[in-house]
Amino acid sequence: MTQQKRTRERPFAEWAEYFEGNLARHERLDRTIQWGSISPLPASHIAAIARSLQRFELGESGEGRGLRSKAARLGDPYHDTALALFVAEEQKHSALFGRALRRFGVGPLEAHWSDAVFVQLRRLIGLRTEVTLFLVAETVALEYFAALERSADPVQRGVARRVLTDEVEHIRFQVAQLQLGFAGTPAGLRMLAAAAAWVVAVGAATVVAIDHGPALRVGGVTPLAFWGRGLRHFRRAAAEAFGSGARRARPGSGALAHPEPARDRTTTEAATHPRSAEAGSRHEPEGPAAHPEPARRAA
Repeated sequence: MTQQKRTRERPFAEWAEYFEGNLARHERLDRTIQWGSISPLPASHIAAIARSLQRFELGESGEGRGLRSKAARLGDPYHDTALALFVAEEQKHSALFGRALRRFGVGPLEAHWSDAVFVQLRRLIGLRTEVTLFLVAETVALEYFAALERSADPVQRGVARRVLTDEVEHIRFQVAQLQLGFAGTPAGLRMLAAAAAWVVAVGAATVVAIDHGPALRVGGVTPLAFWGRGLRHFRRAAAEAFGSGARRARPGSGALAHPEPARDRTTTEAATHPRSAEAGSRHEPEGPAAHPEPARRAA
């Protein structure tokens, strides 16, 4: 069977292979994080980042049982494998955030209203809508991690860079699921689903801009700038996910643009903290779409 025919008949086989291949890459990237370094940040900046990371740590710590149960009804073992590995990667992010918090001497949150709302919404809806919520969350969060990557703290930079290398592909994965889920759906219903997603995206971007404003400012991004950039990421991703003529999203396909171009960073940052060649190869845009916010809990 040719690669093209195999991809057409088993569209999530390549996603399962991609996530399986990430295990070794994650180990290499995790070793580059300077956990033993001393943070140069003032106490006020540490408090702002810690408060923000607590919410992300909680949001990405779930096991995704509900999501995986809904997806299992599709009867695609490759999709099941890819989804399980996706959830595992989100849990790894939570572990990284937890370790970063412990370095600051801060513990995790037991609960937060935004996470509770997100989880309850997902439990009440079907698979396509739940994947749409993840798309919203992850595209909006991209700009947050781009801001965190500008931190003067080497651990925060390393964790943000590590998460960004995953999130870009996670968004492509959500887009691929929605493209398949809406295949054959009339254009009017697609537009209706996209409009509903836009309402959620505007709300999510607003909540993050307000709730995580102090941490964003530490990264040199105002809440208003974050809000606009986050929604631009969502707009590009939504065009790929809900559009009828979009190219199918595949791992490393370039369907999504990287959060913030290097021109928005200082020359020193760009020279001192370049993206790894491996990560960069996945982030080079070849097409018109973009990404979203952090995935909240996959429970």
